[in-house]
Amino acid sequence: MTIKPLRCLLIVLAYACFMTAAKADMTVLAAASLTNALTDIIKHYQNQHGLVIKTSFASSSVLAKQIENGLPADIFISADKQWMDTLYEQGKIDGASRKEILGNALVLIAPKGHAFTVKLAKGEPLAQAFEGKLCTGETSTVPAGKYAKEALQNLAMWDAIKARIVGTEDVRAALAFVERGECAAGIVYATDALISDKVEAVATFPENSHAPIVYPMALVSQSQEARELLDYLTQAEAGKVFAHYGFVRLNP
Repeated sequence: MTIKPLRCLLIVLAYACFMTAAKADMTVLAAASLTNALTDIIKHYQNQHGLVIKTSFASSSVLAKQIENGLPADIFISADKQWMDTLYEQGKIDGASRKEILGNALVLIAPKGHAFTVKLAKGEPLAQAFEGKLCTGETSTVPAGKYAKEALQNLAMWDAIKARIVGTEDVRAALAFVERGECAAGIVYATDALISDKVEAVATFPENSHAPIVYPMALVSQSQEARELLDYLTQAEAGKVFAHYGFVRLNP
């Protein structure tokens, strides 16, 4: 019995899809705020080395929980030290491979054309400077939200504004709410405000109002390919891309 041409085609396509899915050489899990910069870097690295690298961007808290639960991964890049510390304590990362590569700043944003005036100094009336909701990452788990809460508390603004805060699943979700005008203000990273033409930065939070924003990265697997990529991310070529997107390169 002969197989019909259409059936042959379907078999070939299914096999090709399987081979493509199976070909991924490594998986990188990274904080949502790194989406644009890391996507560009990974694309270039893949082309240079003939590799297939799968990326997943989300809140550091979500990604850390996935690693805790056994999700296969090779590299994890967090937007804060706490989630990396948690994985290290559980033996889920290679502590010797850990590097702190990038820094960032925390900014207050508003929808484009709807900026307001406020001074981010202790005791200033942020809650009175605008009407509506303030979006940021979930303040108990998402790094951007935790930095935001810490800054608002240190500036004596938290109590007056906390009832109006909308906590989101990650910092990019908070940015999207402000872009759509669903939140009148937001607290995100400076790099997030930079990539959007639908928001404008109102003010930058003082560095001493919150813990330093640091992005640690580490190996989850012992793959040699992953170790080489991790090393590449610390080098000047990748550093130029991170800088283009507004990140501060630590210990260049």
